[in-house]
Parts: sequence; structure tokens; C-alpha cells
Amino acid sequence: MAIGGVLFDIDGVLVTSWKPIEGAAETLQVLADNQIACSYLTNTTTRTRVQIAELLTEAGMAVHADEVITAAVLTAEYVRNRYPDARCFLVNSGEIADDMAGIDIVYSTEFSGPKTPEAPDVVLLGGAGPEFNHLTLSWVYDWMAQGVPVVAMHRSTAWNTADGLRIDTGTYLIGLEEATGRKATAVGKPAPEGFLAAASRLGVDPDEMYMIGDDLNNDVLAAQVVGMTGVLVRTGKFRQETLDRWAADEYAMQPNHVIDSVADLPQLLGL
Repeated sequence: MAIGGVLFDIDGVLVTSWKPIEGAAETLQVLADNQIACSYLTNTTTRTRVQIAELLTEAGMAVHADEVITAAVLTAEYVRNRYPDARCFLVNSGEIADDMAGIDIVYSTEFSGPKTPEAPDVVLLGGAGPEFNHLTLSWVYDWMAQGVPVVAMHRSTAWNTADGLRIDTGTYLIGLEEATGRKATAVGKPAPEGFLAAASRLGVDPDEMYMIGDDLNNDVLAAQVVGMTGVLVRTGKFRQETLDRWAADEYAMQPNHVIDSVADLPQLLGL
């Protein structure tokens, strides 16, 4: 298959807690030397695409901001199209306003008292952190039960840090949806929009792209659904028992490739 481009997840694939994974910088250099275009698709919502590019560059990987597609960028585009001029209540750990141009945002951190703020037109849930406290989530639960639409930047249930796994927004969404009987819309991975946006940015068809991720469902299998070749790495949040359970299901889609780390990608691609 012709290699039209390579799409990378970031956290757990190229870096852990923004420290480079061994061989990541060398792999990106091999791709650059072979004139293979790259893009970076992340559910990270603690930093903007400019900040992410700077951190990766500091870690030895020459990445430009316009190569990074964040869940916040995708969410802003979705809200502009679906809910123009909506007053949005954002719950997120991190300052990401620069990636959400044109969105009228009220921040959850602006409120600290027990009185419920005025109901927004839309609730936006970014990445989990201290902002996802009991009081704030109670407001979200109340509004969601009343029918206020909830748009989540992703459904990731966990991410990996140097100190271990941390639960993420998807874990809270499960409870909110169960309690209210309503569904939230999730825009980031594993939704197809981000994968297709990356292919469009590179000007190639999805079936000419490889997606490299540490999350079997959100990264790899989701990319395969839109026609990309999925490559699962055994770093980051990868757990062998998850892969074993999946492999035991004869009816389940399987990853196209499994490699130990991103350092093994050039060999897989024959470079």
C-alpha cells in the first residue's frame, strides 16, 4: 500500500507526561527523510495546538501547530455549525480558548458558590481534572436532565501519566448518561471527524494513511473504520489483557498491526 501519510496519537505514543518515548524523535526524522507527511490527532484538552507543538519540539520532535488537530478545535467547529451563537458552559482542565475561536464561553471556574448559574444553551465537557468536582457535575446533571445539549470533546475514559492511569471525561459521561437517560455528543476520537480532517489536511485518501495509537478502540479500530491502517503500540495506556480479550472474540475487528513502540514503525513501513 502506498503511504500517503501517517497520523499519530500523541500521549502514550510519542510522549508520556510530555517526556519523549524512546525512539519517537528518530521515527519522525525517518518519515521526514522519506518525505512522508505526518499529522497529529489528540484528545488532549489541557493545552492548545500551539502549546502542544512547542512541547513536542522541546522533546526533540519538530512539529508545527498546523499539523496538530485537537479535540477542542473539532468541538469548536461542531458548535459553530450546529449551535451558532450559543452560550456555552465549559468544564475543562486547561486554558484552550485559543483553539475555540468564535465560541461564546462561560467557564465553570468562574463560579464557586452553591447557587446554580443560569442555564446555558450548550454544555461543553473538555478534559477531566479538578474542575470536574461534585458541585459542577451536579449543575451539568441538572441541565442535562432538563434537555440542555451536552457536547463532550471526547469519550476517553483514562489517560496515562508518569504516575499511572488517571480517569478522564468518558468515565463521568457514563454516569451522567445513565442518570439522565440522555446521550451526550462526543466530537473527538473515536468519532470519525478527526481522522477524516487529518486525511483532508494532508490531501490524501484515508486508505493511504496509517494511524498510530496506544488506545485500541479510540485510536486504532476507529481509524480502521474510516479506512486507515491501524497500528497499535504497546506503550502508554496499552494493556495486554485488553488486547487478549479482544483477540479472543472471533467476530471483533482486530488491529491491522501491533508493535512494541513507535520506534518500530520505520521497520513496519519498510523504511
